[in-house]
Amino acid sequence: MKISFAKPSLPAEGAVVVGMLEGRVPTATLARLDTESRGAIMRAVAASRFEGKKDQTLMILAPAGLEVTRVLLVGLGKAEAIDAQGAQAFGGTAMGQLLSSGEGHAALAVDAIDGSPLAPAAFAANAGLAVRLRSYRFDKYFTKEKKEDKPSLKKVVVMAEDHAEAKRLFGPMDRVADGVLFARDLVSEPANVIHPESLAEQAKTLAEAGVDVEVLGEKQMRKLGMGALLGVGQGSERDSQLVVMRWMGAEDQDAAPVAFVGKGVTFDSGGISIKPAGGMEEMKWDMAGAAAVIGTMMALAGRKARVNAVGVVGLVENMPSGTAQRPGDVVTSMSGQTIEVINTDAEGRLVLADALHYTAERFKPKLMIDLATLTGAILISLGNEYAGLFANNDELADRILAAGKPVGEPLWRLPMGEAYDKQLKSDIADMKNVGGREGGSITAAQFLKRFVGETPWAHLDIAGTAWAKKDTATCPKGATAFGVRLLDRFVAEFYEEKA
Repeated sequence: MKISFAKPSLPAEGAVVVGMLEGRVPTATLARLDTESRGAIMRAVAASRFEGKKDQTLMILAPAGLEVTRVLLVGLGKAEAIDAQGAQAFGGTAMGQLLSSGEGHAALAVDAIDGSPLAPAAFAANAGLAVRLRSYRFDKYFTKEKKEDKPSLKKVVVMAEDHAEAKRLFGPMDRVADGVLFARDLVSEPANVIHPESLAEQAKTLAEAGVDVEVLGEKQMRKLGMGALLGVGQGSERDSQLVVMRWMGAEDQDAAPVAFVGKGVTFDSGGISIKPAGGMEEMKWDMAGAAAVIGTMMALAGRKARVNAVGVVGLVENMPSGTAQRPGDVVTSMSGQTIEVINTDAEGRLVLADALHYTAERFKPKLMIDLATLTGAILISLGNEYAGLFANNDELADRILAAGKPVGEPLWRLPMGEAYDKQLKSDIADMKNVGGREGGSITAAQFLKRFVGETPWAHLDIAGTAWAKKDTATCPKGATAFGVRLLDRFVAEFYEEKA
């Protein structure tokens, strides 16, 4: 998909996308049309149920006086409510309508809107970002796809008066989109393609953007004492991996970094505590936390973020076999703490236990954030709308919440406390890896907290948000890469050196 920016004009081909405010109030683009064409469009609006509400659309075959083939009206809602997400809804909704419409070209008309807090150049840039994100498809394995199901749209022009400024603003957004789409690809791949070794190889490609990438194999992890992580992968023929990515973009490269840690279970059968067969194919995306960390590191490096950042991902495959970890086994983590494994399907926290401790001890970061598709319980609590947030530091939690809102990746903070911690008491080891059924997401967070020391830390349980079951304005059904835009915004807003 080629995306460009230009001054407003009436296109000579394809479709033109025009915004309309709630109440059927036309924007400046319609005012530029000749009287006959404008009248024909407004008559079509009057005869429809289109009212200009956010995300509403109305497709109109272009009147005879226009060279374009169709006009797509997209509702903008109320002017005072148009923010970055509103602009993205405009661009993404248009892509949802036009991507496989048969049109090869489309022009998005961005007009100055009185009362909107968003400048036209920023609106145009955000609309362009949505075009990239919404036009994503993972189609590499289709061999007999019908022509009408294939995307036809090849070129999109975003038209705005200050098109040069819009293009400038779009530049770093485009690099963040690179990270999002890369993460989506990783999550979408089947487990016979993406496994610990191949995912580590994919992470190595970040070296092209200037990221220092180091991969630790099982021998090195065993020497470090990572018994918790290695225990999860011991039933698989695939060797477990720990990938360390470093982007040192701050002026002082010795300054403490921000650190992101991801759960990378490339397939989760549940191990000996095997999962039910129904829906098990979805467990290929149990590495979505690791993919988000990899995508974040790509985004930061791509836009040359002025920050020191470390990404660590623990990559394992959880399989049942004669060598697999058993319920009742006791493993020793890198921290020296022992863990009684009650349920081998509570494996992600074992991976993160060693990855978090390793990150804290080696890099002494100013903060750590882990991302993991950790518990089914978080879906019961929050559904698919919010990710769960747990933290040992209020300021860190507040900053993460603030970063999530403007990029459409919302979180809800859940409690932690000693009462929940008591559920992890084991009769034969320092702790067990699960509590009871009640508060399952919270007890999982309490488990992780035991491995972060005094480092400010937050845990994002993204089990409900890593995979979309329906299309949205910026993401088609499938892998979402939840966390990439959130973490990029978090860094830019609170930890990046100012130019």
